[in-house]
Amino acid sequence: GVAKPTVPTNFEEETWAKLKSAINAIFLKQPDSCDLEKLYQVSLVYFFRSLYFDYDSDLQSLRSLVGQSPDLVVFLSLVEKCWQDLCDQMLMIRGIALYLDRTYVKQTPNVRSLWDMGLQLFCKHLSLAPEVEHKTVTGLLRMIESERLGEAVDRTLLNHLLKMFTALGIYSESFEKPFLERTSEFYAAEGMKYMQQSDVPDYLKHVEMRLNEENERCLLYLDALTRKPLIATAERQLLERHIPAILDKGFMMLMDGHRIEDLQRMYSLFSRVNALESLRQALSSYIRRTGQSIVMDEEKDKDMVSSLLEFKASLDSILEESFSKNEAFCNTIKDSFEHLINLRQNRPAELIAKFLDEKLRAGNKGTSEEELEGTLDKVLVLFRFIQLKTECGSQFTNKLEGMFKDIELSKEINESFKQSSQARTKLRSGIEMSVHVLTTGYWPTYPPMDVRLPHELNVYQDIFKEFYLSKYSGRRLMWQNSLGHCVLKADFSKGKKELAVSLFQTVVLMLFNDAQKLSFQDIKDSTGIEDKELRRTLQSLACGKVRVLQKLPKGRDVEDDDSFIFNEGFTAPLYRIKVNAIQMKETVEENTSTTERVFQDRQYQVDAAIVRIMKTRKVLSHTLLITELFEQLKFPIKPADLKKRIESLIDREYLERDKNNPQIYNYLA
Repeated sequence: GVAKPTVPTNFEEETWAKLKSAINAIFLKQPDSCDLEKLYQVSLVYFFRSLYFDYDSDLQSLRSLVGQSPDLVVFLSLVEKCWQDLCDQMLMIRGIALYLDRTYVKQTPNVRSLWDMGLQLFCKHLSLAPEVEHKTVTGLLRMIESERLGEAVDRTLLNHLLKMFTALGIYSESFEKPFLERTSEFYAAEGMKYMQQSDVPDYLKHVEMRLNEENERCLLYLDALTRKPLIATAERQLLERHIPAILDKGFMMLMDGHRIEDLQRMYSLFSRVNALESLRQALSSYIRRTGQSIVMDEEKDKDMVSSLLEFKASLDSILEESFSKNEAFCNTIKDSFEHLINLRQNRPAELIAKFLDEKLRAGNKGTSEEELEGTLDKVLVLFRFIQLKTECGSQFTNKLEGMFKDIELSKEINESFKQSSQARTKLRSGIEMSVHVLTTGYWPTYPPMDVRLPHELNVYQDIFKEFYLSKYSGRRLMWQNSLGHCVLKADFSKGKKELAVSLFQTVVLMLFNDAQKLSFQDIKDSTGIEDKELRRTLQSLACGKVRVLQKLPKGRDVEDDDSFIFNEGFTAPLYRIKVNAIQMKETVEENTSTTERVFQDRQYQVDAAIVRIMKTRKVLSHTLLITELFEQLKFPIKPADLKKRIESLIDREYLERDKNNPQIYNYLA
């Protein structure tokens, strides 16, 4: 070992005496610098003598412990005690020599403070015993690993020892480097194991918990500068390496289950490791895959529009609540929907038109005006995704756009009607009236249905008409009575109710204000409703779920000699009741009429294409003409329909059949 310095016999007493008088001098008056220097030397000699021998004995005992391999925590506590003793002694001496530290050391170059010298001495001793430092680091790493595995450890001990490493200037080399390596190995193994064992939502919760724990570790005992590299290491091993697997294994499940919170966790974790682009791509392929099954399955056509609306609403709420309205994600939803709507030409557009028409036709089917408006706005969003409007038959899409314009405009018209003098002065208070003004030509043709309206309803229609024509002169208003609906207040013996009914149901019910009992013939004469329509109306009021009228004799169908009375004793749990009309099955004609309308718009395009081709070619065989048409027309069309268009052009003398070969056409300029 090192040769130990020896000390004169009465060293302590003499040194103390010198120190005492020097300290008195400091308190009484400014000593001169010569005194200061002497004083500093005396304190140092005293200080280091005591420190040197203390360290020596402490480290000797620590070195002997390294060999015996006692419990690591016991060993670490002894190292801590050693360090604590040093700090205590240095504080004591420094208290005495603080003035010296501040004046003499500051002003004198190359003289280090007592604290620095104490540390240097401790370091020197420690470097002579590398196995002590090594064992200390091993102990620290082992303790932190135990804590990660869920055991309680003495965090104060960790804190003190790591502060010692920092003070000695050996923290980053001796501790932080091996610590980050161990962390990386620990989480690499844990990530692999947990990914196999748990489902994605649990795995993400686990990652979130681990990152919080590591963050806390930095607050409690690690050096603040370790935080960045530590968190990055944990993120790399637990998240970055597993991004594709996480998406593959769990994204679809979370989206299908509308798991807002789990998706939000995924989004925030992915954004920490710059993996949002992968998440966005997963979203895109999810929408395309799920949407394709909605759009391409012909058997589900009747639900296509409502399924798409539902799907879009679900995506919008996930975008807002889980993906914090990320702009790129928002655009992805738009692009994917545009792709979906245009997977099948025309059909989505036709179905949207039909859906719109049904919604407005069934206006009172238990939906409020607000809900209806909400639905219409959403359908408008879907409609905007339809590109290639020319391919859809421009006339057809123009009609669809016209339908939307009408709806927007009707909102404004109703607002200004409410404010108008006509409404304020002539409408009875408590009467609310709203009118959809639809442009003929944009909407399907509704069969005109006659009905004799009660006086009050005629008055209301006239009030609106007067207002409308004062605003738009020169227009004609035709009331589509078959599409109207009302809410009636009704008094039954068991209490008041509100009935949501069609205009035809209204007209029939209002007759019972003035009569107790009416025959089928009476009702027919008074209302002027067409026979079949009237039977359906009476059936809905007297034979359905909600029986506001009673039919005599009882029965499912309405016969010529039936009579009807108002059902005084009617009861129902709700205050507002919807009396459903009995739906006619949609006739085949009606169904084909939508397709027909599209085809009518198309036939102009087909005709134009035939004329264009023949003008260039002058003479062409039937087969070649059909082939050229298929290439030029952007929409699917049956050869039989093309043949019809060719015949029609021959009739109108644009083309003629060749005299010698009817399979060849000539163009007639």
